[in-house]
Amino acid sequence: MNIFEKCESNVRSYCRNFPDIFHRAKGSIIYSDSGKEYIDFFAGAGALNYGHNHDYIKQKVMSYLDADGIAHGLDMYTSAKEKFLAKFDEVVLSSRKLDYRVQFCGPTGTNAVEAALKLARKVKQRSGIFSFMGAYHGMTLGSLSISGNVGIRAGTIGTSNNVTFMPYPYGFMESFDTIQYIKSVLNDINSGIEKPAAIIFETVQAEGGVVVAPIEWMQRLKNLCDENDILLICDDIQVGCGRTGPFFSFERADIVPDMVVLSKSISGYGFPMSLLLIKPELDVWEPGEHNGTFRGNQLAFVGATAALEYRESCNFEQDVKAKELFLKNFLTQQILPISEKIAIRGIGMIWGIDMKNFGGSSLAKNITSRCFELGLIVERAGRNDTVIKILPPLIIDLVTLEKGCSIIKEAFNDCISK
Repeated sequence: MNIFEKCESNVRSYCRNFPDIFHRAKGSIIYSDSGKEYIDFFAGAGALNYGHNHDYIKQKVMSYLDADGIAHGLDMYTSAKEKFLAKFDEVVLSSRKLDYRVQFCGPTGTNAVEAALKLARKVKQRSGIFSFMGAYHGMTLGSLSISGNVGIRAGTIGTSNNVTFMPYPYGFMESFDTIQYIKSVLNDINSGIEKPAAIIFETVQAEGGVVVAPIEWMQRLKNLCDENDILLICDDIQVGCGRTGPFFSFERADIVPDMVVLSKSISGYGFPMSLLLIKPELDVWEPGEHNGTFRGNQLAFVGATAALEYRESCNFEQDVKAKELFLKNFLTQQILPISEKIAIRGIGMIWGIDMKNFGGSSLAKNITSRCFELGLIVERAGRNDTVIKILPPLIIDLVTLEKGCSIIKEAFNDCISK
């Protein structure tokens, strides 16, 4: 028994799928104690869009530490926060003509989701929330209440009170007008469902199996919310910060949600950080009404500022689009022909290979395990974990991206031949 099995809780998960000890990482490569190198198609579950130890971001963080910069500041005014807010406003908000207030929440995305739910209920004086089947929003109680997977809600009896799950345009619902259904529920006095304070959604259900919402669907959802005095909350935790191409994943639909949740890659370096963007008229918090000890992670502010500076210095969005085309072509030409039962879905730099009709979760698990043996870290997602989720750092070079994809193809051939 190793020290991890002896001392660490049974709740550990990723280490069970990737059973090696890692000590160093650079760019899109992770190095283990055994001397083996792994290509990273996992990127910290989306927290490492800029890769591991990005040189420019690292230099800014190290310079800040060398100068004895403040590391922890609650919500006090600091130079690190000032610089981040100025750069975020310049590069992200003002350039898109977006008018949002920035709320710094606790260290992870679920903390910002909790803040969004709490604020929406306070603003609208209604307790209900609509979420979607297949959704994933975090592991604290409020976030669990709006997440679709009943398995992860085990032991949280009563958390889904005042939450109604609506159909997402996926699976058998693809031929069903889900927006019209929501309208019918809201307009039917006998539906048994009261008007919610907010509807929270993901433009891409990442943990839900890489399900991409259609543009028209998102536009109709926004119109529905406006017509019915319901707030629209976009959870951009995993697919924001450039993962789909633009900084925000909802930009392709030309909509402006009332609130936006950001975390994971917003800090640029994997530091804990989460934000809630709020339209100014919704910022009705009283001072200290919602807070958290680690909402002032100064190193995250430094890393986030550096990441935004880096984005300005290169053709970041165009680069993501070029890699998107490569991934789409690879999956279409090399993986789909294996079987007509395989499905692929994706956008930008998040893609899924759905094996539910071709071997299901067992084959998907065998393939990702074989990928790990061959030097590639790639995870599964979706219902019953049947979807192989490709999520590399956005900065990955094409040679490494191609090598990682070739490992996936080799793993498919190995596992299917058996």
